[in-house]
Amino acid sequence: QVQLMESGGGLVQPGRSLSISCAASASIFSINTVDWYRQAPGKDRELVATITRSSVTNYADSVKGRFTISRDNAKNTMYLQMNSLKPEDTAVYYCHADITDIWGRSRDYWGQGTQVTVSS
Repeated sequence: QVQLMESGGGLVQPGRSLSISCAASASIFSINTVDWYRQAPGKDRELVATITRSSVTNYADSVKGRFTISRDNAKNTMYLQMNSLKPEDTAVYYCHADITDIWGRSRDYWGQGTQVTVSS
């Protein structure tokens, strides 16, 4: 069973940086498109950033220029570098990936989420 495990969330002051990561478990043949979503209290889950297998990226307007999504295909790990953080970036961040396992089955998976809190 493929699993995605996020790490690196926490409390950070406004204007500071934080990096979160998402590692995929074994039994993976390939990780295709990867997304980071976030969900703030009382709000819908929103798409923050996307990266394809060939590393083409796309960002929500609210984070463009501040956040960077990246991936290390050799390590089956994805990253979200967040700079110049604002209180409105406070949310639970989820990674989401389209994965093909070693048996050739493709489907999308979600991580369990990691809390990012931006506050002074």
